[in-house]
Amino acid sequence: MRRLLAATVATTVGLALGGSMIPAAAQAHSGTPSYTPPPIAWGTCTNATLKARGAECGFVIVPLDYARPGGTKIKIAVSRVKAKSPAADYQGVMLVNPGGPGGSGLIYSVLQSAIPNNAGLDYDWIGFDPRGVGSSVPSLSCDGNVAGYNRPYYVPVNRQLEKTWLARSKAYAQACARAGGPLLDHLKTTDNVADMESIRKALGQKQINFYGFSYGTYLGQVYATLHPAQVRRMVFDGVVDPRGVWYDANLSQDVQFDKNMDTYFAWVAKYDSVYHLGTTGKAVKAKYYATLQKLRVAPAEGKIGPDEWNDIFVSAGYYVYGWEDVATAFSAYVNSGDASGLLELYSEPGPGADNGYAIYLGTQCTDVQWPTSWNKWKRDNWRIYQKYPFITWNNAWYNAPCLFWKGDVGKPVGVNGKKAPPILMIAETNDAATPYPGAIEVRKRFPRSVLIEGVGGTTHSGSLSGIACTDDTIAAYLDTGALPARVHGNRSDKQCAPVPQPDPTAAAAKSLASTGSGSLKATLRNAAPPVR
Repeated sequence: MRRLLAATVATTVGLALGGSMIPAAAQAHSGTPSYTPPPIAWGTCTNATLKARGAECGFVIVPLDYARPGGTKIKIAVSRVKAKSPAADYQGVMLVNPGGPGGSGLIYSVLQSAIPNNAGLDYDWIGFDPRGVGSSVPSLSCDGNVAGYNRPYYVPVNRQLEKTWLARSKAYAQACARAGGPLLDHLKTTDNVADMESIRKALGQKQINFYGFSYGTYLGQVYATLHPAQVRRMVFDGVVDPRGVWYDANLSQDVQFDKNMDTYFAWVAKYDSVYHLGTTGKAVKAKYYATLQKLRVAPAEGKIGPDEWNDIFVSAGYYVYGWEDVATAFSAYVNSGDASGLLELYSEPGPGADNGYAIYLGTQCTDVQWPTSWNKWKRDNWRIYQKYPFITWNNAWYNAPCLFWKGDVGKPVGVNGKKAPPILMIAETNDAATPYPGAIEVRKRFPRSVLIEGVGGTTHSGSLSGIACTDDTIAAYLDTGALPARVHGNRSDKQCAPVPQPDPTAAAAKSLASTGSGSLKATLRNAAPPVR
C-alpha cells in the first residue's frame, strides 16, 4: 500500500486547477439527503497521456459533508476514455482506483487498452482523483518538505530520537489541521464511497464496474457492502484485510516486508557477477545494514542518510519492478562511492510533494480510532523490530501523526459481500503491502468471489503485467462475467505464475519485471504509484 513518500510529488494530470472549496451559495441546487450531482461538463484534458488516448476531463460536484448535502461543495476530478466497441457490446462504466489512500487515479482511465483481447473496449473507463487528491478541489498539502533529506534516524535508539520523531509527527498533524480545516473531517473511506455513488449518478448509470488496486480494494469492499445492487463487476488486486484497518494492518506489513527483502537480497547475490555485493543473500543483507549505519555518520552527498537509504529499498519489497535500478544504485555507492543513483531514486521534496501522504493520513487516521497511547505503539514496534527490523520504525513514524490527528474519527463499515455479485480477486503469495491472509479473509466474506494466486510472488497489485494466466482471466471476466470455478476451503481458486523476477544478464538488460515495458499498467504505476 505505501510507497516512498518523497517520490509522491503531486503531478497534476487533467485540468489545471486552483482555488478552494466552493461556497454553497454558488451552487445551482440545494441538495437532498439522497444527493444527486449536476451533469459533468466534459472538456479537454491537459495531461499528454490522457490527450493522446482521447480522454475527456471534468468534475463531479459533491458535498463536503453528505449529511449536509446543501452545504459546502467540493470538486472531484474525473477523466473518461469512452468505449470503442459497437454500441451493442457496451458494458457500462469502469471506475478505477490505484490505491493509497491518496493515490491520484485520474490517468488510470487509459487502462482501457491494457486489457487483453480488447475486452476493455466495451467500457467507458473512468479515472478520478479522490477528494483532496491531485486535480480535485481542494487539494491538500501540509508540508512538502516533510520527507526532506537527511532526517533523524528512524530507529529511536535513544530518548532524544523518540522525542524528535514524536514532535515531527505532531507538527505535521498540526500543519494538516491548519491546511485542511473542515476537509479533515470528511476524508473517510465512506466519504470516498459516497463520491463513487455521486460519480455513478453524474454518469447516468444504474450500476458501476470497478477495478481497484491496493487500498482501492478496500474502497470496493465497502462500496459493495453498502451498495451491492449498484455493483456489476469488480476486480480487486492486492486485497486489503478489513480486519486490520488500520493499525494492525501496518504491523502485519512489517513482517512480510522483512521477509521479502531477504528474497531481494538473495536475488542480488544470485547476480554477484553484475552487482559485486556478495555471493549469498546473508552477505548482501549485511552490506545493506552496514552501509545504513555508515550513513548515520556521513550521509551520501550530505543528503542520503539512513532513512533515505531505507526508503529507497522499500520499493524492492513492494514489487519486482525496479529491482535492477535499486541494485545498480546500491552497487555504485558501495563499490565506488557514486551516490548519483541514490539521489535519482530518492526524489527531492518540495511544495505539494506531500499531497498523497496528507490524504493517506486523512483517511487512515479517521476511518477508525488508532491507539491513543504512545506506549502501546512503542511496545508493539520494538517487539516486531527485534525480528523484522527492515521497515518497522519507518512504518511507525509514517503513521505516527495519527496520534495527533484532528479530523473526526468514524467507525469502519463491517465488510459483508453476501449480497454482492461475483468478484475477481488477485493476490501474490508474498505480497507485503497487503499480506495474502487478507485476500483469503475477503474471499470468505464475498462468497461468490474467486481468488487468483500468483504463487510465490512478492509483487503488490501486479495484474496487467503480462502474465497471461492472470490477465486472460481478467479479460474473460470483463468480457462475459465468466470466472474460474470456486473451490472448497480457504484457499485460492486458481494458481498462476507471479510477476517474474528480472534477469539483469538478459541481452536487452531490461525485462518486463524490471521496468514493466510492454505493460501499460506498470508504466502507470511508475508514473503515479499508490502511496500505500
